[in-house]
This record gives sequence, structure tokens and C-alpha cells, in this order.
Amino acid sequence: MQVVVKGKNIEVTEALRSHAEAKVSKVDKLGLGFKEIEVKLVVERNPRIKKNQIAELTLTGNGPLIRAAERDNDMYVAIDKAVLKLLRQIKKFHGKRIDRTQSHVSALRGKPVTIQEGEPGYPKIVRKKSIALKPMSPEEAALQMEMLGHDFFIFADEATDRINVVYKRKNGEYGLIETSR
Repeated sequence: MQVVVKGKNIEVTEALRSHAEAKVSKVDKLGLGFKEIEVKLVVERNPRIKKNQIAELTLTGNGPLIRAAERDNDMYVAIDKAVLKLLRQIKKFHGKRIDRTQSHVSALRGKPVTIQEGEPGYPKIVRKKSIALKPMSPEEAALQMEMLGHDFFIFADEATDRINVVYKRKNGEYGLIETSR
């Protein structure tokens, strides 16, 4: 893995460079195939900022770009904090990647799951209704829906003679679902 150490408003000394490379080598020991890590060391010149030393780490490879930044009064401490943060992010990303791939593999290797009617997990219809679709306008359907106190209403549109649904949205307005054949 290639390590690039850059500085802004700071002279990158050999001691600072070797400290950054030593800490960043922990990422390479994970063996996840990252190509490059950029260590950007920044000192902000604003006297009001107490923690003006910033270490930004950017990790590039075959996967996503992973970035961590930390600030402190001491650049060495900022580098240490940034490396720890980067390691946490890598473990989090790598854990998700493992979980995602293992779930697919186990689903492919396992027997297909079929749920029989009456078993838990099978959708159970507990009530049936039949309605007569009366041709009406969407506004009339919304009024009918409000009079019934329902969240939606199915009707036949008088203009197109197609089955449509009018529904009440979360913000209190109405929506219309038009069907096509």
C-alpha cells in the first residue's frame, strides 16, 4: 500500500512522516487490498480555534473511498485519533460486506423455503368485502371516502371508465392512482 503524506501550513518533518507511516501501517496489516492512503496534515492559522492541528486520512482501493479526520492541539495525537477512527470505519464497512455476502451464500445453499397456508408467516386474509364500482369523478370519490372515514377509495372513473384509487396522504392532501390496461 502506498502512503502519501502531505502538509498544509506545516512543514512535514521526517519524524512526523515516520510516525504517520507507522500508524497507517496498521491499515495495511488488515490485508484488505487497499491501494493508497493519503495523510493530509493541516494547521489552521485562526487563533480562536483551540484544536488547530488536523489529520485527514483518505483510503482508496477497489471498494468505496473511506475518509477520517480528527483534530487536536498536538499533530501526533490527531494522527493517532484519525487512524483509530479510520480502523473503526474499515471494520464497519468490511463487516457489512461480509454480512451481505454471507447472507446471499446461505440463501443460495439452503433449501427453498415454502410456507404453507395456515402456517405463521403466511398472509392470512381475515375479512373480505365486495364493492360495486360506481362511475364517478375523482373529486366525488374523495368526498365519498371522507364520508366513509376511510384512507382510500376504489372507484370507476367516469371519464376513462378505468378503475382508480383515491387516497389520503400523510400531509392531509389527496392522491390519485390511475390504472392502465
